[in-house]
Formats: sequence, structure tokens, C-alpha cells
Amino acid sequence: MIYEVRRDPFLISTDKEKIDVALVHHFLSESSYWAKNIPLEVVRTSIENSVCFGVYEGDDQVGFARVTTDKATFSYVGDVFILEAYRGRGLSKWLMQSILAHPELQGFRRWILATADAHGLYAQSGFKPLAKPERWMELHEPDVYRT
Repeated sequence: MIYEVRRDPFLISTDKEKIDVALVHHFLSESSYWAKNIPLEVVRTSIENSVCFGVYEGDDQVGFARVTTDKATFSYVGDVFILEAYRGRGLSKWLMQSILAHPELQGFRRWILATADAHGLYAQSGFKPLAKPERWMELHEPDVYRT
């Protein structure tokens, strides 16, 4: 199912055919703190296996996010970004609202995400710090993409 919402002149779409994979890879590998040096093939695979949301102005992609989910109980929101030239226009907030409104992403027991610096953005969508962080564990390889 392709899900689209418009707020002129912008469009949010889950159509993977529209995604500028090179732009997503460049941002993640060069500008993000969480995926520095991520290989292009890893980005392609992550897009292929996620529900992806592109933000577009005309034919130009200006933002992205993806949701990893079983489409029944659980979703992880990751790789969220808006290009710097487009920040300050409410696009991140609209992107999160659109993700949470997607018809195939409803009724989940849990949504999670990780952020170093955008707690305020995600709080506007209802995200809160973990209620019981002592229950959570992780296996984290922060240098997995380092060459």
C-alpha cells in the first residue's frame, strides 16, 4: 500500500520508487551521528525491508524516515532526517504525525526510537523516556560501519 499526504508544496510518500537512495545514503553516511560511514548496500537493504517515508518538494527529496515493524505489535522509528535547508518549517513534526497516522501502522503495543538530540520533537508525538529502562537491554556496535 502506498500512503501519501500532501501539504503544499510538500508530499510525504511511502512509495519506494520515489526514494533518492543516493541522497539518503549521503545524509546517513556523511551527516548523521548514528550511521556514519554506512555502506550503500546496507542503506538499500534497510529501505527494502522497512516502511519508508520520503518527504518531497516537487521531485526533490528533502527528508526521510523509516519504520521497522512486524505490522502487528511493534515499530521502531529510525533514520529520521530533514535536509538542513528545509528545517524550521515543521516538516519533522508533520513527518512524525504522518508516520503515526499510517493506516497499516495502527494498534501497536509499542513504538520505540532512539535519539541523542530530538527529544522535544518526539515528545510532541507522544514519545516518552522508557518507563522501565531496567527491563531493556541492547547489543550495540557503534563502530560497525567504520572502515
